[in-house]
Amino acid sequence: MKIHRALKKTTATSIRTSGRTGGILNALLLAAFCTTGIAQAQPFYFTTLAGNGSPIDHTDGSGSGARFLNPTGVAVDSAGNIYIADGGDHTVRKVTPGGSVSTIAGASGQPGSSDGAAGNARFLYPFAIAVDPSGNVYVTDTGNHNIRKISAGGVSTVAGTPGIAGRADGVGTAALFNSPEGIAVDSAGVVYVSDTNNSTIRKIFANGTVTTLAGAAGETGSADGAGGSARFNYPCGISLDTAGNLYVADFGNSTIRRVTPDGSVITFAGAAGQAGNIDGQGGAARFDHPMDVSADVSGNVYVIDTSAQTVRLISPTGSVSTRAGRPGFGGRADGDGAGARFFYPAGIAAAAAGTVYIADTGTHSLRVMSPSGAIGTVAGTTGQTGSTDAAGSAALFAYPDGIALDGGGNVYVADRNNHVIRKVSPTGAVITFAGAAGLPGSADGPGAAARFFDPSSVAVDGGGNVFVADSGNSTIRKITPDGSVTTFAGLAGSAGSADGVGAGARFNAPQGVAADSVGNIYVADTNNNTIRKVTSNGTVSTLAGAAGQSGSGDGVGLGPVHHDGFERASAPLLAGE
Repeated sequence: MKIHRALKKTTATSIRTSGRTGGILNALLLAAFCTTGIAQAQPFYFTTLAGNGSPIDHTDGSGSGARFLNPTGVAVDSAGNIYIADGGDHTVRKVTPGGSVSTIAGASGQPGSSDGAAGNARFLYPFAIAVDPSGNVYVTDTGNHNIRKISAGGVSTVAGTPGIAGRADGVGTAALFNSPEGIAVDSAGVVYVSDTNNSTIRKIFANGTVTTLAGAAGETGSADGAGGSARFNYPCGISLDTAGNLYVADFGNSTIRRVTPDGSVITFAGAAGQAGNIDGQGGAARFDHPMDVSADVSGNVYVIDTSAQTVRLISPTGSVSTRAGRPGFGGRADGDGAGARFFYPAGIAAAAAGTVYIADTGTHSLRVMSPSGAIGTVAGTTGQTGSTDAAGSAALFAYPDGIALDGGGNVYVADRNNHVIRKVSPTGAVITFAGAAGLPGSADGPGAAARFFDPSSVAVDGGGNVFVADSGNSTIRKITPDGSVTTFAGLAGSAGSADGVGAGARFNAPQGVAADSVGNIYVADTNNNTIRKVTSNGTVSTLAGAAGQSGSGDGVGLGPVHHDGFERASAPLLAGE
């Protein structure tokens, strides 16, 4: 996490996390920053100013006494033990059939890349998990770009080189991956990996040899076909059926793909590029950025439809139905079918007799679905989200994603999942400053009449105006001190990269904003991979980077830019992703 901000009385500044793991780190927003004009020896004391959530201690224990931190992957062995990739905690956990939770590899809150004895090993955002018939546990160590194995002898690296992203086939550490996120293992010990940022499916043989089974590294798309002629769009979770077919949650395409043992790819359900929440047959169904799949012994495929916050079922004939949760309604409720609520779940595993386990990432818990569709919580406890205005801990937020201070000590919050901007007084009193909780949109207007869509960052200028990176609308909004909202730059619903004045400019899901002392606004235009500048009259120019070209090249302004070929599709936060 990189947080470089100065806290000054005269100019407010936003504090943001960066990268794909920013959602996991939101709880640490105020834990570290670089200061200007503040003596290094000065101590800092942190208290909870506003909001209410259950503590996440990352502790072992039984049932609700255990704690997880953004668990993302789940697998079940033949004895009914459940294994969890506890991504935010950088550990791998085990839950017995009786609900007892233990840490089997890694150390809580200590990221790294070390092999060795289980407790001495280190992971960096482990994401998905699989168990072979002998009880060995395989993990996609996403942050390290490699594949790890946990056996009775400890933790070892199966393939990939820690910290080095790439696309090379080869043996063991000579092979390279780029943020792999899905994993499956067959009865012969062959491991399959969705190499997410390469948009390929890889295969690791028992001797460590890595090959590319389907897709072409760095080339996204939705084409069906054989082997290298097929295309994926940031595939995530994968699962094998009893016939050796591989099912893929093709996240960026919002589809479920099927790969035969020889590498032939078809679209099993959903339609590429058409996100939605429709049940139906095969291509008539719609998914909303699914992140994981699990095939059971009867040929059913269960899907975590992450942005829809639901569990879906695909029958062996391709008929899609919604088993639990209500599309578009996130939450933390146990219950039957549509009465249950999830919060950006990321992992799923189908066990015997129709029981299904869910890594409910946003609630920091392990959930279970019975054959009838009833949802319960196996382990972990959930935090509390909401939109209540109140003082101190009585106030509730729903994934606040950006904050800024004004000269009077007021704190402004981009309350992302509530689609509102909140204001917290120096004494901790919280009010909704603009927008209406739970009502996304793009309307300008006074206070509660205005609408935002996934606001992600805020900044305050010297005059007390609040500027908002309204990510879902791809616009920059302005709120005057009296709460009146206007669209300062960009056009709602029209993503692009054009410079211009006001509504003539275009942004693409901007997620960071800052104000200088003379009235200029600076924008991290996330999906364009550029830094934009907006003057006080609304004139937008591109300060650095080149639209649509990601890379790491230093240089002046718009160039040179070294395109690395890996531009990730827009994804929901997983407390996210």
